[in-house]
Amino acid sequence: MTRVKRGSVARKRRNKILKSNKGFQGSHSKTFRAANQQAIKALCYGYIDRRKRKINFRRLWIRRINASSRSYGVNYNQFIYGLKQSSILLNRKVISQLSILDPVSFKKLLFCIKDKTVTSNP
Repeated sequence: MTRVKRGSVARKRRNKILKSNKGFQGSHSKTFRAANQQAIKALCYGYIDRRKRKINFRRLWIRRINASSRSYGVNYNQFIYGLKQSSILLNRKVISQLSILDPVSFKKLLFCIKDKTVTSNP
């Protein structure tokens, strides 16, 4: 049986990992063993953080809505409850953008909710 030399194939595989780790600190971008482990970890972190991003954005939108609605004397909980009672179907992202980009519309939305909560709770 003839001998198979894998030098070029192995080198290409290692260089691919080292190229993907460009910009990592220390030996994580220089030595193959450390770079390989760090590449695997980086892929795991990326997978996890793609899911965390959705959670973090929702938290941001809620904070923005709460801050904007409190300036009119309504907290977040009352605001969302009023939306549900008024059967206004807007998600938190849109409401957050309304509060920042179109405060007049947000104010009208708040007054609709205030009127609804005042009349529904005698």
